[in-house]
Amino acid sequence: MADTHSPGRRYWALVEPVWRSINIYDGPDVFLTGFRAVRPEVGHLFTAHWCQSEVRNGGFHQFFSNSTGVLAPEALAGFRAIGSAQWADILAEAVALFGDPYPRDRADRLDRLDRLMAANRGRRKNRGPFYALDDRFYHRLHAEPDRWEQAADAYAASAGG
Repeated sequence: MADTHSPGRRYWALVEPVWRSINIYDGPDVFLTGFRAVRPEVGHLFTAHWCQSEVRNGGFHQFFSNSTGVLAPEALAGFRAIGSAQWADILAEAVALFGDPYPRDRADRLDRLDRLMAANRGRRKNRGPFYALDDRFYHRLHAEPDRWEQAADAYAASAGG
């Protein structure tokens, strides 16, 4: 039997049932339709989970270049709702690099991302404009064990999960 008290279990119990119903792969309209159909608290956890997971795996470049980039504005709201203001601030800086309005459409986002990377060639490890933001995000993530899971679980508990 799985440990129901392990970090991340509480928030995942809210996210897992909607995991396939919120479609991030077929464009902004499809994503927003699915996102708006779930409780706001669940949506906050879903989007913040995707963001931290992608950044943890491959940095902000990966987050924005993949389909997950469609949900950046909602992940920003999710981090704020969860009480992770520092992650929200870091994500806000990354989102701002794309200009206003933020390009939810993946092709548009990839075009802007290519321009950002070209304008920032020669930066450390060729990670472009996200190098320092990635480091700040990772530092916050690893400042204590299971930091994301604890924050998400506490928010889930407050949301009745």
